[in-house]
Amino acid sequence: MIPLMKSAFLHEKQTIKALCTFLLDSPQLSMGPQCRKFEKAFAKFQGSKDAVLFNSGGSANLCMIQTLLNLGRLKKGDPVGFSALTWSTNVMPLIQLGLDPIPVDCDTNYLNVTVNDLKKTHKSHKLKAFFGTNVLGFAGNLDEIKIFCEEKDIVFIEDNCEGLGTRLNGGMTGSFGDMSSFSFFVAHHMSTIEGGMVCTNDMELSQMLRIVRANGWDRNLSAIDQHNIRKKNNIISEFDAKYTFYDLGYNVRPTEITGFIGNYQLQFLKENIKARESNFLKIYETYQENPDLQNVKVDHLKTISNFSFPIIAENRKIREFYMQQFSGAGIEIRPMIAGDITRQPFFKKYIKGTFHIPNVRFLHECSFYFGNYPELTNTDIETIKSCIIKY
Repeated sequence: MIPLMKSAFLHEKQTIKALCTFLLDSPQLSMGPQCRKFEKAFAKFQGSKDAVLFNSGGSANLCMIQTLLNLGRLKKGDPVGFSALTWSTNVMPLIQLGLDPIPVDCDTNYLNVTVNDLKKTHKSHKLKAFFGTNVLGFAGNLDEIKIFCEEKDIVFIEDNCEGLGTRLNGGMTGSFGDMSSFSFFVAHHMSTIEGGMVCTNDMELSQMLRIVRANGWDRNLSAIDQHNIRKKNNIISEFDAKYTFYDLGYNVRPTEITGFIGNYQLQFLKENIKARESNFLKIYETYQENPDLQNVKVDHLKTISNFSFPIIAENRKIREFYMQQFSGAGIEIRPMIAGDITRQPFFKKYIKGTFHIPNVRFLHECSFYFGNYPELTNTDIETIKSCIIKY
């Protein structure tokens, strides 16, 4: 069988041995220096001014929205666009925190929202923010989306949980928005078992993210930021400051285990991305030759850090045929993430109305994906290709 993933970590045995040594020797397992070291190293890799580590990618998404509300950049009831082809944790915080979630259709050529899709939605809903998802390591025209959002004063945040390492001419995915989230769950590009990160170049957002992450207090701020927030709130006593809470927050802190594994796995990240791109291109060559399947545009990508490989059939009947091909060959497959999110039970329960998202609905019915990861062997790749060939 070819599963969605074969190991929790790249170079798994080596990583687990290093983790065991760390656990035996570490004087602290709650959030501490390993976490901060990982934040700094990841920010450097991503090319951002700062990075804030969380206990999961879902928590990172939640805290980005709470941060915008705390700072007044969003208000309850504001319309927030989101990629309709996405994961639940991009939409649930919008509902939970009292915003008005507006699904945005995608372009099937990109498998992602493009600036034209966003413009259409903004015309009818006057969006205050857009939460975009970089699906499966692909991307729309993020540079144009960024410019449009700046022109219309739309807060732009990216979910880059599936796109770590993908690069466009304008930079890496996850570097176009005001904030961007990343996931280190075991099935993602880089694993810390559970874990997530937010990158940003806006230090006001960075400061509030740290407050939101830890119950609303200031313990993880710099000494200067602590001084300023205490002065602003007339907190004079160091004793009182220990249990002073400045804004709405959660306890979604990571552990030193997360930080250590992140630091250790970073040394393999470029190798991981290179292998994923190599696998993708080998399979993509065969995929392009099949007229039953719709292509995905990648020529605007300088690096393709593919998370999983999509199969986009011309219709439902053809999809069923290829699903049987893959299942019969022992290749694990999945729906196209959460598909049309507006069909999900939680969304229908809380959000009423109809939405025009024909491309996402087509993908919901006519596509699926299989895993791509460095441990795929040449034999695995040949087996996969044999399932894609049109006979």
